[in-house]
Amino acid sequence: MDRKSITRYIDLIFCVIFLPLVITLIPVDRWLIKYTWFAISLIVFLYLLYFIYRRIKVPRMFMQGQYGRLTLWLVIIISCTLLISHFPFPDNMGQEFTPREMMRLKHLRWQTVWLLFLVVSGFSLTIELTFELFDQIIFRKDLEAEKNRAELSLYKAQINPHFLFNSLNTLYGLIVSKSDQTEQVFVKFTSLLQYMYSHTTNDLIDATQEIEYINHYLDLQSMRYNHHTRIDWDYSLDDETTQIPPMILITFVENACKYGSSPSKDCTIRIRLNIRSGVLDFRTENAVMKKKDPQKKGIGIENCRRRLSLLYPERFLLSTHEENGMFKTHLIIQLS
Repeated sequence: MDRKSITRYIDLIFCVIFLPLVITLIPVDRWLIKYTWFAISLIVFLYLLYFIYRRIKVPRMFMQGQYGRLTLWLVIIISCTLLISHFPFPDNMGQEFTPREMMRLKHLRWQTVWLLFLVVSGFSLTIELTFELFDQIIFRKDLEAEKNRAELSLYKAQINPHFLFNSLNTLYGLIVSKSDQTEQVFVKFTSLLQYMYSHTTNDLIDATQEIEYINHYLDLQSMRYNHHTRIDWDYSLDDETTQIPPMILITFVENACKYGSSPSKDCTIRIRLNIRSGVLDFRTENAVMKKKDPQKKGIGIENCRRRLSLLYPERFLLSTHEENGMFKTHLIIQLS
């Protein structure tokens, strides 16, 4: 039985069995005769209250730190409960009961409304908390499974023969020409390999480590390009200890370098990274110098999207589009 079916059965049990039984604890038949509109309003409110709790998911908002939104909803719910508890009595009741009896009736009705409010709220929140804990267990299992798949995809996608061949070819050319840059390039190349093997198993790393990896990668690519291709790479961050997922950004950098470089036409690859107040803003922009093979379906960006969906559900925005011969990528992540 799937999650939707379980939810449907629980809602049915509440609507058909639980709430009717709870309502029978009060003299609802007498209230329907004497205080018809109040009784109907109270019953409708209790049903609405349950489905509002089911809709807004209070435990999830609390766990995600959405305290402003949570407070607003609680103020609305409590205000509605106060209005129901102070529902006016029929005008003719003032003639049937003494002022003291009227005060006692008002107090009794106030207690009843808030008791029903607490019962429905407790039931709803218990159900939501149970579902949230269940979702967290499923989420961790999915995250672990996706992590394993992502690691394999990363090894296949990042440590690919094309990249290794071009890098080794660059190294070979420098060695043959006895260039002074040979040692520097070799250090960068080994740093890339070390980073790939040592950090892909981590969930999060310091943003400075990812930036250093991108620097080494772009330096190597720059040595392969001639004067026609220029790389414009800039970054800024307000906290060097900010944690981000490893090898998320490099996928977009590789795409920009792969499809935005040319040995015969002037072109510029622009890459920007900004991390401020726990928000990551990453952009790439490049002229489309090479077209993707329509027969081959790219997996890099989709892998990143799946990882981000698991790591930052509803806390990231990823857009990629081509406009006037320019391919643009924009990624925003609410890190904290």
